[in-house]
Amino acid sequence: MDDSLKTIGIRQIRSILSGSEDSGLSDDVFVCDLSSAAVNSEQEKAVLDLLQYPIRIDGYTVVFCVSGHVTVDINLHSFDVSPNTLLINVPGNILRVSMSQVTDTLLSEARFVLIVLSREFMSGVHFDFNKMFADSLVLFNNPVISLTDEQLSLAKQYFFLASSLMNPALANRREAVSSLIASLMYVFGTVWSQNILSAKEAGATTASLRLQQIFDRFIQLVTEYHDSERGMAFYADKLCLTPKYLSKLVKQASGRSAPDWIDAFVILEAKNMLKYSDIPIKEIVYKLNFPNQSVFYKFFKTHTGLTPSEYRKS
Repeated sequence: MDDSLKTIGIRQIRSILSGSEDSGLSDDVFVCDLSSAAVNSEQEKAVLDLLQYPIRIDGYTVVFCVSGHVTVDINLHSFDVSPNTLLINVPGNILRVSMSQVTDTLLSEARFVLIVLSREFMSGVHFDFNKMFADSLVLFNNPVISLTDEQLSLAKQYFFLASSLMNPALANRREAVSSLIASLMYVFGTVWSQNILSAKEAGATTASLRLQQIFDRFIQLVTEYHDSERGMAFYADKLCLTPKYLSKLVKQASGRSAPDWIDAFVILEAKNMLKYSDIPIKEIVYKLNFPNQSVFYKFFKTHTGLTPSEYRKS
């Protein structure tokens, strides 16, 4: 999939939030205390500029919310991040934070503990994902959980250890950090599984769980293929369903039609290419697999009220 949304990696995050030139793990691991006390005005402006539009983070992101509140959209689903919650985001997800929340509360009233890990680093972490999650979609579809005071205290201890292990003078720190991350995943993977199991036992039926699984899988496919596939037949085939039945299930699960979900992702992608790049509109038409500019212009204006050119200048 062409990664046309703005994507940021650890190096860019580090350059915004830290002036250090850490040669050992600088492109693999970043640990940060994100709060008004820890971030100066210049860094705060850079964070605000970064979060104006949806982005992708090219790495695994762990966020502990110590204080404050913010709503984060992940792949067009909204999740509340509030005190005593833990969020884990995986590469490829589309993130968006309300700008009104960012301006009013993100750094002035809130404190977040941030850990970002590169794909390459995580591939070397010895962690049996299947041992913790029977369904591989569990973590991805439930990125935010609430922690007890005891669990939050434990999370803070992990953060303190991770920060300490980033000392460049420490021998074998890559291996030490890797082992710490594996430990964190085992501990909080269990918390995730228990929370989700409790929610299921609270009244969810087998039929409703199956419906949610199909919808979640549909959204994952749309996230991956929306820039090249907009037809229902493609997604129905991937899910071994008929287009009509898939449409019915998506509407039942979300209250929104399947084509609406696909169009929403395409519009999001188009908006970001228009805002974040100088790519000619005719090239955007090609990247999003529209037959011609006329069809794209009509599609974009129908959904936004503006032509692509007007939106780019707005």
